[in-house]
Amino acid sequence: MSVEERLVDLEIRLSRQDDLVDTLNTQVYRQQKKIDELEKLCLALANRLREVAVSVNQRQTPVDERPPHY
Repeated sequence: MSVEERLVDLEIRLSRQDDLVDTLNTQVYRQQKKIDELEKLCLALANRLREVAVSVNQRQTPVDERPPHY
């Protein structure tokens, strides 16, 4: 294998690695964006659940009361 062939081989490898790094960076960016969206959704759901729990505790309806025989 000549020096020129080795150099070409190294350039091809470097080019492929650059492409792979770019692809991986794009994937990591997309995943982080999705994680951020899911975290916001979880926080919104937790807040809504808290609001519903407070609302239920503030008004006691006959459905929530125990029957007299207990």
